[in-house]
Amino acid sequence: MNLELTPEQEELRATLRRFLADHAPLSYVRAQLDDQRGTTDEVWKGLAALGVTGLLVPEAHGGAGMGMVEVAIVAEELGRAVHPGPWAASAVGAASLVFAAGSAADQATWLPGIASGETVGTVALYDAADPHAREWSQPTTTALADGDAWVLIGAKAHVPDAVAADVVFVTAASVDGMGVFAVEPDAPGVEIRATPTADGTRKEGTVALDGAPARPLGAGDASAAVAETRDRLGIASVVDGVGAAARVLELSVDYAKERRQFDRPVGSFQAVQRLCAEMLRAVELARAGAHYACWAADAADPIERHRAATVARAYAADELYQVGARAIQVHGGVGFTWEHDVQLFYKRLLTLQHDGGGAADHLEDLAAIVLD
Repeated sequence: MNLELTPEQEELRATLRRFLADHAPLSYVRAQLDDQRGTTDEVWKGLAALGVTGLLVPEAHGGAGMGMVEVAIVAEELGRAVHPGPWAASAVGAASLVFAAGSAADQATWLPGIASGETVGTVALYDAADPHAREWSQPTTTALADGDAWVLIGAKAHVPDAVAADVVFVTAASVDGMGVFAVEPDAPGVEIRATPTADGTRKEGTVALDGAPARPLGAGDASAAVAETRDRLGIASVVDGVGAAARVLELSVDYAKERRQFDRPVGSFQAVQRLCAEMLRAVELARAGAHYACWAADAADPIERHRAATVARAYAADELYQVGARAIQVHGGVGFTWEHDVQLFYKRLLTLQHDGGGAADHLEDLAAIVLD
């Protein structure tokens, strides 16, 4: 495992950071908070032109043929900018699931559009019956054969960027075990509703399926493909959180140097210094765990990949949220206000704490891995 970025990876980071600063600053982020798409055509096409929508798509299907290490570079920059939009859902979730579960024909159908950004995909892994989005391995949504076709019955919740998606890849119970099915949002029997969230930069929705026509991906049980996709999405969310936490730490340090109290910068007080030091510790440890998990997703076996993803998520769930909370403390009362940008980062990290469970849930998963 090499933690040093190559010149090409450094250029990817620098190019994306410039693009986000020029085309998607925090004023843009605020404008998208109430837009369920979470992006504009201009910005989405710009990201696609940079190639970041096709990082995980093989070159044969128009992508870059890269891995989670490169995904980490993009995810961290998007987190630094608290960037909204369906990038993770499509470029990580949908691309991973189609590649892992789909046949060669399925990959040829969906991956080129995902890579180019012309098709926005998302994944529906959790049933609406599970309010905490923890159980995924035994879906209650059902796939039924209808002659040569398939229909789905059930409901999915916590679907990322559901409203923005052109296609939803749904997990459902079928005769072969867990299956993955492509559903078009405007098909009969499909109803998609936006779900309010604490963080306006992270869009979610519910997908109700009442005899909705669906196209199966691949054949046989898709549990392994879904498990890999879930790990990759979890890792990407941690790296995103690292980016948000690192940026809000920078804002806090700058504020502590400038804000004066009792004729001294507040950063000269030991209590504020301690808060900043704890924030730095959390960011660096979370970054190390997340980058190892990215490497494991690319190069390790499925057991180690899942273990690394679980460790990274367990640490980030509480520690990165605390970075946001301490940033509020450093900024004092102004940090709570809608007008100040710190609250955007705080909410992003708050969402991470509840993404697929808190630290206790992930530690329980880790204990099961160790004991098994």
